[in-house]
Amino acid sequence: MAARGQRRKQEPQPIPVKGGRRRRLKPIKLWREVPLLLAIALVLALGIKTFVVQAFYIPSQSMENTIMVGDRVLVNKFSPWFGAQPQRGQIIVFNDPGGWLPDTPTPEPSNVAERYVKDVFTFVGLLPSDDQHDLIKRVIGVPGDEVKCCDAQGRVTVNGIPLNETSYIFPGAAPSTIPFDVHVKAGFLWVMGDNRADSADSRYHMTDKFGGMVPISDVVGHAFVLIWPPSRAGGLGIPATFQQEGLTVLSTVPTGTLPVTALVGAIPLRLAGGRTARGLRRRRARRRAA
Repeated sequence: MAARGQRRKQEPQPIPVKGGRRRRLKPIKLWREVPLLLAIALVLALGIKTFVVQAFYIPSQSMENTIMVGDRVLVNKFSPWFGAQPQRGQIIVFNDPGGWLPDTPTPEPSNVAERYVKDVFTFVGLLPSDDQHDLIKRVIGVPGDEVKCCDAQGRVTVNGIPLNETSYIFPGAAPSTIPFDVHVKAGFLWVMGDNRADSADSRYHMTDKFGGMVPISDVVGHAFVLIWPPSRAGGLGIPATFQQEGLTVLSTVPTGTLPVTALVGAIPLRLAGGRTARGLRRRRARRRAA
């Protein structure tokens, strides 16, 4: 018997329902749950691939030995949405500006199952896409830069500063066998492959409509990590030679290219400034009335 004054714990009462029965949640049957989970996973994968990060398969030798044929890299597609611009030394993926890739359609597999598997592997980045003409190169010059080759020691220079490229170009390859001297226009990039002897990069398209330069609007994103094969997996950072003092020059930002983050940040500041000004006017009015 409970002691006097001690409250007896009351057990929770079941919620009454019609018919005096408790309703139980019925588990979803497996044959219904699996397609639902697959659909959710597909939507999430599509959203991540479109807006955040995407895997790319490397089909050519133009970036050896940094990236080899058959390697898979992850490309950051998120930063450009917030106004981030490509930097010197970054490895970028970009759409064909026009005429960089041959227009030779790849034959589709005749077997339906084989074609389906190929489409799935292409979607996740394990195989190259046939309908998207993407290239991968290293950024050497950004808007406002003067990129030149070569100096007395045979080196590429950016704004008069020579680059030490031994850490990333193909062993034994010359920085360039093609002489050039270009000023990178606003909204464009000058790109080169690490395997200079086997890379049809900006140097080979100087007679094109853009003078060999790549529009920043064609950039898909920058490759930041190599994920396959596991034995060579690791980050794809910016080489130290691009961090030299004096390399950067002041360049004007064209009208209409202000980063989105600056615009978004200006909105609360403008609102806060408006509220502060109104508060000051009210206080002054109260002092005058007093």
